[in-house]
Amino acid sequence: MDLYLKLFEVLFPVFFIIGIGYYLGKKDPNINTKFITDFAGNIGTPAMIFYTITTTGVTLSVFLEYFVYAIVIIIGFALIGLIFLFFLKRDCLSELPPLILPNTGNMGIPICLFAYGIDGLGIASAIASVIILFHFTLGVFLAKKSFSLSVVIKNAPTYGILISILFLYFNLEVPKFIENTTFLLTYSTIFLVLMSLGIALTRLKVVSWNNAIIMGAVRVVIGPVIGFGLIKFLDLSGYAAGVLLIQSSMPSAVLTYLVGSIYSEKKVVDSVASVIVTSTLMSFFTIPIIVFISLKYFI
Repeated sequence: MDLYLKLFEVLFPVFFIIGIGYYLGKKDPNINTKFITDFAGNIGTPAMIFYTITTTGVTLSVFLEYFVYAIVIIIGFALIGLIFLFFLKRDCLSELPPLILPNTGNMGIPICLFAYGIDGLGIASAIASVIILFHFTLGVFLAKKSFSLSVVIKNAPTYGILISILFLYFNLEVPKFIENTTFLLTYSTIFLVLMSLGIALTRLKVVSWNNAIIMGAVRVVIGPVIGFGLIKFLDLSGYAAGVLLIQSSMPSAVLTYLVGSIYSEKKVVDSVASVIVTSTLMSFFTIPIIVFISLKYFI
C-alpha cells in the first residue's frame, strides 16, 4: 500500500498541472504561450540546469557518467526509430527527432524529483542536459538537414550546461544568492512548462492515427526497453538506475515540434505533432507502470 501511495504522490502533481494547462487551453484557444516559451528557453531552463546540477550533490564524474549513458540511449532510440521510419516510408531524418528526444525536462525532471528527491533531481538533470543540448544541435540538423552553428551559439541552455560543468570541475561553492535565485526559477519553470504541455495538447492535431500510434508506441514502449537493457548491461542499481529508466520512458518532447515548425516542411511538422500527441497520451498509462517498477526495484 505504501508503494501505491508513493506512486500517487509522485504522479498526481505532474498530471494535475498538465490538466490545468489543458483546461486553460480548452477555455481559451487563443491563450498566448510565447511568454512561457521565451522564459523557459532563455532564463528558466538554463537556471534549472545550473541549480539541479550544482546544488544536488552530483559530482563531475557522476554527471559525465550519466551524460554518456544518455547519449548511448539516444543512439539506441535512433537505430530503432530509423528502422520503423524506413518501413513506414516516412522521412527518416526530419521525422526522427520526436523518437530520439524524449520529454526529459518538462515531465521527466519533476517525476524524478518526486520519486527520488533531491538525489534523483541531479541525475535526472544530467540526462536532460544531453537531450536539451541535442535539441539545438542534432534536432536542428535533422529538421533542416543542415548544421547551424549560430543556433548553438544563441542557445542559452548550452551555456547553463557549460557553466555547471565548470562549477563541478573546479568544485566551486555556489553563492547563496545565486542558489536561491535559481531555486525559484527552477520550480517556476517546472510549473510553467508542465502547464504549457497541457495547453499544447489542445492545439496539436493528429493527421494519421495509424502511423502516429505506431510511432508513439515506439517512443513510450521501446524507450524503457532500451533504458532497462542498458541498466542490466551495466549492472546499474539504486535510485540512479531508476532515474535512468524513468527518463528513457518519457514521451516525445514538444520542443521537437517547435524546432520542426521553424525548419521543416508542413507535412513533416504535422507528423511530428501527431507523434507528440499520441506518445503523450500513451504515457499517461505507461509512466505509472514505469515509475512503479522504478520505485519497487531501484531504491
